[in-house]
Amino acid sequence: MPAYAVGHKVPDSDSICSAIALSYLKTTLGEETVAARLGELSPETLYILDKFGFEQPELKLSYAGEELYIVDHSDRIQGPDDIDDATILGIIDHHKLGDITTSTPLECWIRPVGCTGTIIKMMYDFHQVEIPVNIAGALMCAILSDTVIFKSPTCTTADIKCVEALAEIAGIDDHLALGMEMFKVKSAVEGTPVRELVMRDFKDFNMGGNKVGIGQLEVIDLALFDNMKDELQADIAAVKAEGERHSVILLLTDIMKEGSELLVVSDNDDLTEKAYGAATVDGRVWIDGIMSRKKQVVPPLQDSLA
Repeated sequence: MPAYAVGHKVPDSDSICSAIALSYLKTTLGEETVAARLGELSPETLYILDKFGFEQPELKLSYAGEELYIVDHSDRIQGPDDIDDATILGIIDHHKLGDITTSTPLECWIRPVGCTGTIIKMMYDFHQVEIPVNIAGALMCAILSDTVIFKSPTCTTADIKCVEALAEIAGIDDHLALGMEMFKVKSAVEGTPVRELVMRDFKDFNMGGNKVGIGQLEVIDLALFDNMKDELQADIAAVKAEGERHSVILLLTDIMKEGSELLVVSDNDDLTEKAYGAATVDGRVWIDGIMSRKKQVVPPLQDSLA
């Protein structure tokens, strides 16, 4: 039986591309591994897979009795529901260390970089395995996506160097132009059901015993949401109630202005004031410079709810 490489629920491009790249690496090293996914793919991820000739990884929700590698997360709430019944062989991630535990030793590659794809590239280099052209292209796109084309505060020199090296392998002459093309795909929100937008890049967190959901939509112009903010706010209120969540935040991130408007529904009226020093007005607040959920949104919010 093969092992599986799987990212988090509501998978993003990094989660999917890293699973694909890791499965090839492990299989090449003699450990048969299959990429899988825990949900439907976003338009951006479908664009990347189509551009580099990949099929969607297998949709697999149950892993009881299976061996698996966890990529792009280490929080139990974001992984398979039956993760406690699986054998975790390794974790490859660039987020805070979560609460997944194991009963046996495991391989861990956890680095403070902008993308799990960057760590996967390091693993290929460590094992001296040549990266196929299509995998290089997919990893490059994942890094550009997660680092918001190097604008995110999570971006490191390692991410930039990996993109440059992967672009050369993939034969991409202008990786920045390709990054902008990806974000144009990401910005095509008109006509998309509101619930699909809210859940497109959504993660749940356990913060001091409180279930908190945080979604993010990154676009090249925040004006794209002008006519739908009321609908988005109503839907995150529904998501909060349906999931019995303490709070739900939806970040509307403008990658050109380099900031985010937060739409907030919470049991705490002063949630953002305590966490970020910025109070909401009618459940909304713009904060300059906020681009990263993992580095700028989650840590202060978790501290405020501890």
